[in-house]
Amino acid sequence: MNTNKETAIQAAQFLLQIKAIKLNNENPFTWASGRKSPIYCDNRVTLSYPEIRTFLRQQYVAKVNELFSDVDVIAGVATGGIAQGVLVAQDLGKPFVYVRPEEKKHGLTNKIEGDIKPGQTVLVIEDLISTGKSSLLAVDALRAAGCEVKGMAAIFTYGLDVAAKAFEDKNVALLTITDYDTLIETAIEHDYIKEEDLTSLSKWRENPEKWSEERLNG
Repeated sequence: MNTNKETAIQAAQFLLQIKAIKLNNENPFTWASGRKSPIYCDNRVTLSYPEIRTFLRQQYVAKVNELFSDVDVIAGVATGGIAQGVLVAQDLGKPFVYVRPEEKKHGLTNKIEGDIKPGQTVLVIEDLISTGKSSLLAVDALRAAGCEVKGMAAIFTYGLDVAAKAFEDKNVALLTITDYDTLIETAIEHDYIKEEDLTSLSKWRENPEKWSEERLNG
């Protein structure tokens, strides 16, 4: 689920204005999953813009208060969710931890950094959702530590079926501030994308696996 349409559009406009959304059909981006994509969302850029950073924090916090007000701890997913999670936790006056993709190879070899206890309820903060694999590994780690994960919140989702199924299988509620469909609608309305870009993006969205395989084998 995402926030109301007006908020989703405003968030999409901000991402487009600061070029957090990048398009490249000729030299597609490679995601952490290995998939090729003509679109890449770099939400870390939002941290450099105080107005946008504040807007996103306010949207996170509003929805946390509405839907997850009883959580004990805010957890960020390394690395993109750390700064966003800290901002949210600070605003809410909640403890903060972050979850590494794997255990540290030295020192205390922690996977979860910060003070967390079995039985605590947790809301996970991400910056974006692609396939959902790395995001849900954080959920696994928190559950393994004895915590109850109430849900996950992110700025943006590509809205891929594989991610929707992954979150459903893990029984994790997902909230996003904006999404792929809103982004494309906003980009068209404000002339951020060309007709040829739209055609490629539509083909990618219909079947990301096939689109990626064609680029990898082409």
